[in-house]
Amino acid sequence: MSTPTQDLAAAGVSIWLDDLSRSRIVTGNLAELIESRTVSGVTTNPTIFAGAIGNGGEDYAAQLHQLAADGVSVDDAIIAATTDDVRAAADIFSSVYEATNGVDGRVSIEVSPDLAHDTDGTIAQAGLLWQLVGRENALIKIPATKAGLPAITATIAAGISVNVTLIFSLERYSEVIEAYIAGLQAAREAGHDLSKIHSVASFFVSRVDTEVDKRLAAIGTTEALELKSKAGLANARLAYELFEQRFAAADAAELIAAGANTQRPLWASTGVKDPALPDTLYVTELVAPGTVNTMPEKTLEATFDHGVIAGDTITTNYAAAHDLMASLANVGIDFTDVTQLLEDEGVEKFIASWQELKETVRVALEAAK
Repeated sequence: MSTPTQDLAAAGVSIWLDDLSRSRIVTGNLAELIESRTVSGVTTNPTIFAGAIGNGGEDYAAQLHQLAADGVSVDDAIIAATTDDVRAAADIFSSVYEATNGVDGRVSIEVSPDLAHDTDGTIAQAGLLWQLVGRENALIKIPATKAGLPAITATIAAGISVNVTLIFSLERYSEVIEAYIAGLQAAREAGHDLSKIHSVASFFVSRVDTEVDKRLAAIGTTEALELKSKAGLANARLAYELFEQRFAAADAAELIAAGANTQRPLWASTGVKDPALPDTLYVTELVAPGTVNTMPEKTLEATFDHGVIAGDTITTNYAAAHDLMASLANVGIDFTDVTQLLEDEGVEKFIASWQELKETVRVALEAAK
């Protein structure tokens, strides 16, 4: 009998763990999740690494001691520790990478959040991280800010695989797809093997509901309250509709015929924030072929334990998703304002986590001297 996570994978959803620590690597936990939970990739972000290094000091103590002895800067120490973790995780996923012809077995590492509004700085650090990790199955995470869009194009053009993160609106998602296609066209002109270039577009889900539900509660009408906890799913489903339409267009189809890969939608922020909601909501209701769902461990375990996978729950719900977005507008929800706020907050939260990480490493380096 199959498990719910096996059923999810069979439905075309790649399960990636939204967490990484040296402890998961050295204890064999990560390898065990591949075997028992059908995990086929990992995503990281500054908050995850801040927690990993802050809470797992002993796992990083020897390396930080050596880095302190070498007199490296705090920023360089962070890059050394995190790229080591990503490299090790990429090696653990190498068999998945080979078995899926490069589609899965992916491990993501993010450029510094301080660079979210710095195009040139993002391009430079994306290239550096790619070189330092030195693994074909890495993905470099670049935020979908206005400054991030040309950086995405330039990084893809250089033959580097990219995880585009912090996408909240369909408008920005459309720009992300265009940035990817432009990057592929430039990569082809430069002679890169298009089949080796992969990308995912990380569309955030639960954070949308958190913000929209707060505004619906403030409106307070019966009509408004009936729309709670539905915006995140509707927004994501419409993103998949856009994905299907855009990659069926002539220019994208031509690139795919030349060996290019589609840029898969990835559902991020899939941990349920509202305890009144089913804990697998953003998994079971976002099932469609060619997608990725990156889950915190709690959501992964809930899915494995009691997730009910009933096939495609996206393409059958396009009309309802359009209706839902129209209803939100009718009760006074400015969705453009919601998504811009979430993007701004997302960058700010990662910058705060980055500063926390820098302070943790600074203290550790001082103590190791």
